[in-house]
Amino acid sequence: MNGATTTATAIEAFNRASAAFARLHVGRDPQRYVANLATRVEMLDAGELSLPVTINEDEPDNAWVCSPRTAYADYAAEEAIRYAPPWAAPLLRALGRFGAGRLQRARIDRAVAINNWLLSTNLYPPLAATPLRQLLDVARQRWPQHALWLRSLNECEHGDWLAQLQALGFELIGSRQVYLYRDVASLARRRHNLAMDLRLAAKHPGRAGNGEIGEADYERIAYLYRRLYLDKYSACNPHYRAEFMRQWHRQGLLHFDGFRDRDGQLLCVAGQFRLGGCLTTPIVGYDTGRPQREGLYRLATACTFEHALRSGETINFSAGAAHFKRLRGGEPAIEYSAVYARHLPRATRRAIAFLAAATQHVGVPIMRRFAL
Repeated sequence: MNGATTTATAIEAFNRASAAFARLHVGRDPQRYVANLATRVEMLDAGELSLPVTINEDEPDNAWVCSPRTAYADYAAEEAIRYAPPWAAPLLRALGRFGAGRLQRARIDRAVAINNWLLSTNLYPPLAATPLRQLLDVARQRWPQHALWLRSLNECEHGDWLAQLQALGFELIGSRQVYLYRDVASLARRRHNLAMDLRLAAKHPGRAGNGEIGEADYERIAYLYRRLYLDKYSACNPHYRAEFMRQWHRQGLLHFDGFRDRDGQLLCVAGQFRLGGCLTTPIVGYDTGRPQREGLYRLATACTFEHALRSGETINFSAGAAHFKRLRGGEPAIEYSAVYARHLPRATRRAIAFLAAATQHVGVPIMRRFAL
């Protein structure tokens, strides 16, 4: 295929997914699908694309995927406490509360997130198909009192996006260090741990592919996800309900793959979301009460490696479990949010400029230094 045909195919696939997303979320109560999420979902057309957008007005206790305050104050403090010595925890909690208060007074959560799919990692259409100037002008006109955010842009995959957004006046705020796998076939030959995981999955009984996931499984998938992401890590993560798993699966937005025990109950599962040649797993869950030697997390991630082996897609495995991901050849990449706030009051602009400077000079060097 030539470049024009490839772009047209990517636009068609993107719009097909965004239409499915719109059927589920536009005009609906978000808490039907995500228990701790408050937002309003609309669609934004630019060029040939139709992009999902979330609109927020400073709602309290919101999941981080729609709340910059939760992401950069509450969740950031939790992560700092996780890696800091115990004696520093009280100070870090106090700094987190102080930061959250400052960000709330600056109304940082009065925010519109463009191309926000309510997932930890948003996947993007080709830049060649995205008229950024038009997108900015339409969004500013439609939401003149909100900051405009684009999450999940990393320096390896989206260098062109970041450069053009900066040229338009966006600030870049560092968010996480994510891990990419661009050639899984090559990594499987060179990385011992990855090869071991694939062999473990190949010989393990009880495989449950996407077509074998049904009504009896959605509650179990939501439970396994909750055990890992909310109980083990943070209540700031989105609390997806079984209805989210059911409807996203039926609409073809999520493909599930996992393993069952002898009684047919899911032991571990990965929910894959894919667009434009990239594959990510916003849903991963396993029975955290089982012995570690059973390798359930390894099995869940091996499912996604297998799919990438067959399809040739790049994997974006998001953040967390950094050592595990590095051992399997994950390429670290700093991820940013691009934020436009030039039309907003001085207090909001100053808060966003502070976040950009703090993450650039402190947060990003720490993430790189300690391989987080």
